[in-house]
Amino acid sequence: MRILPFNPFTSSPEDLEGIGYKRITDGKIKEGLKYLIKAAKGYEEIGKLMDAARLYKYIGVSLLNKTKTPQKARPFLLKSAYMYLHLIEEEIEKIEINLIKLEDFCLNVLEIFTLLNDEKNLKKYTREFAVMYEDLANAYLDTDDIESAIAAYETSYRYYKLIGDLDGVRIAAERLIDLYGKLAEQYLENGYYNEAGDTFFRLGYFVKDLFDYDSHFIEILDTAGKNYERASKEAYAEGDLDQTTERLLKAEYAYLLARNFNRAKLIGLNVSRMLYQLVNSYRSKGKFEKVGDKLLQLAEALIGVGKIENGLEVYKTALEESKGKINYRVRIRTALLRYLAAKKKDVTILERIEQIEFYSKRADYIKALEIAEKIISEYPELKEIKNKLYHAEGIVTG
Repeated sequence: MRILPFNPFTSSPEDLEGIGYKRITDGKIKEGLKYLIKAAKGYEEIGKLMDAARLYKYIGVSLLNKTKTPQKARPFLLKSAYMYLHLIEEEIEKIEINLIKLEDFCLNVLEIFTLLNDEKNLKKYTREFAVMYEDLANAYLDTDDIESAIAAYETSYRYYKLIGDLDGVRIAAERLIDLYGKLAEQYLENGYYNEAGDTFFRLGYFVKDLFDYDSHFIEILDTAGKNYERASKEAYAEGDLDQTTERLLKAEYAYLLARNFNRAKLIGLNVSRMLYQLVNSYRSKGKFEKVGDKLLQLAEALIGVGKIENGLEVYKTALEESKGKINYRVRIRTALLRYLAAKKKDVTILERIEQIEFYSKRADYIKALEIAEKIISEYPELKEIKNKLYHAEGIVTG
């Protein structure tokens, strides 16, 4: 059988994309990018705008990293941005809007203008997206779709924060407090105490925007802790130690942020003992896939009661058991920052933790880790802890 030679003019965009990445992997970056440009144009011609936008962005970022100047990268990045804007327009016209897709399109636009240092367009589109999501949230409320309304208001709230629009932040926070309050009531009425705890914990973030780290915030977090405790007792009664420890760990950190240090310590020591037992039980039963996660929870529990060195030693073992999962690195830093925020009564740290959690939920652990690293480096009191953290991760510092 005669094999036909590869023809870049008749090949599909998928084939061109595959060849482009292969050339780049082989170190032929310039040649690889040429194939990717042809692939992006091919996607554009057949109406696959998501693929075209994705590729144009990749090409732009690659050129930006290579040349360190936005001149050559700019045309590709702008093309990608305006394609994503077109995709946003298409999405919001649909009867059933996919909020996950919509958010991804918006974030890509903002990331591109950030890369280009285009402050004017960055602020312009951030504001437009904030208003767009606020309108969407109001529309969801009209149809009693509370969960979608909350998701849209949270995104609007986040974008108003990015541009420092205090009125926008306040209005979004007030609406979210109202909606989360109603949701919490529903959970309590139906006896869903773990879900009620999650709702009160999340509600606390918006309460702090209106009242700072004061009695209102503390009361909400204390209520979250009580609901987590109640939920843990239910799980324990059912013989589910896995859920018991997870809920107690959440209770520990809710009480910690509520500055109810005695209660946090009591629960933290209790859950630590239970986690030690669970780790040994899973090891003896050969359930090694669960050992790493429970060890990480144990490390978080120990950090929550101030036993940071012990926590980092356990964390080191958790990494060894799990072959160094990146989400573990994010979670341990979040635990350290929550502990510091509670001790210092520091709203700024809580604000930054929100950013870490946002990217973690999107499974963008690299970005979440980057933010966490930056915060930890800003606090002198964490310098010694940072060195021990790196030691646990096998990172050699100068």
